[in-house]
Amino acid sequence: MAMVRNESLARVVMLLCFVSGILSLVLHWQITNSMTPKTHSPKVAKNPAHRTNWSQQSANLLDNKKNHSSAQGTSSAFWQKNPSLKTTDMTVPMEVVIDLSDRRVYVYRRGQVIASYPTGIGKKGWETPTGNFQVINKQLHPSWRHPITGKVFPAGEDSPLGDRWIGFWSNGREQIGFHGTPDDSLVGMAVSHGCLRMRNPDVRLLYKQIGIGTPVAVRD
Repeated sequence: MAMVRNESLARVVMLLCFVSGILSLVLHWQITNSMTPKTHSPKVAKNPAHRTNWSQQSANLLDNKKNHSSAQGTSSAFWQKNPSLKTTDMTVPMEVVIDLSDRRVYVYRRGQVIASYPTGIGKKGWETPTGNFQVINKQLHPSWRHPITGKVFPAGEDSPLGDRWIGFWSNGREQIGFHGTPDDSLVGMAVSHGCLRMRNPDVRLLYKQIGIGTPVAVRD
């Protein structure tokens, strides 16, 4: 009887040890699993630091655009306040042809005539030079110095040059170009000192149509 009891006791002890071992393994696995860091990357949208960085970058981009727009506005205002400065405003292939025989100015764009204006030309002894030239300067409200007397005529309504000047020839001292006039009756006549005298509305349009470097051909 003693041996049977001892065997039963031994089995109970072994069973308890086995159960204890299983419980220990389960507990160890849970602890280990809870301490292991997650391997997936956090989403940027849930990270406050990332949101702050993206917000700052967006703000910087907006600031850059505002600064760029402001710089463009400043540049535009500068040119408007300084109309006599040279510009390169030619955006498409343009050409101006002056036919002295019919006293007209023809404006070409890509080989097609887009405008034609009557013009006065140089008188005898002061003929308008013929040949191929290009626009070298432009000026709003120009003054004029008489080539013989040297008298200077200031800009204004009565200026012999009107309110626009487009120069295309120079010998280093004198210049020849397109300009307006306070007297439209002189347009179409050979009365100038070599310049091409146009009606004020016409020369204003021409001023907008061509830029520095535009080819100018003067033909007999």
